[in-house]
Amino acid sequence: MNITDRIKRSVQRRHELVLRPVDFQAFGSKASVKRALKALVDQGLLVRLGVGLYAKAKRSVLSGQPIPARPLEVLGPMALTRLGVTLRESTRIRDYNAGLTTQVPTGIVVNTRRRRITRKIGFNGQFVEYERVKP
Repeated sequence: MNITDRIKRSVQRRHELVLRPVDFQAFGSKASVKRALKALVDQGLLVRLGVGLYAKAKRSVLSGQPIPARPLEVLGPMALTRLGVTLRESTRIRDYNAGLTTQVPTGIVVNTRRRRITRKIGFNGQFVEYERVKP
């Protein structure tokens, strides 16, 4: 059984939706793991969310193309948590829930407090936005 098949079986058994190459380090070298993950993306089992971030995929009912198994609103914060970032509620959501504004927040915005993050996490043109506001 080659490394791609071993990683494929491991992905199917895992409950986590967001995966990193580090999770499969025991299967082989960094280069071989990355090649295997790229092969799984090509097969449609995974989708790439960003550099070193993958999510489990499912087929779209409309187009038949692989899409993330959960929406980016769920996967974005999960990915940041997997990277060790502490997240807070964004000011847009906090103001809306407190009744200070009637404008419904759109997009995916997370508050990272004072931590500066430049990583792009997204899929199909929709990306997570970062807000650096001290609560």
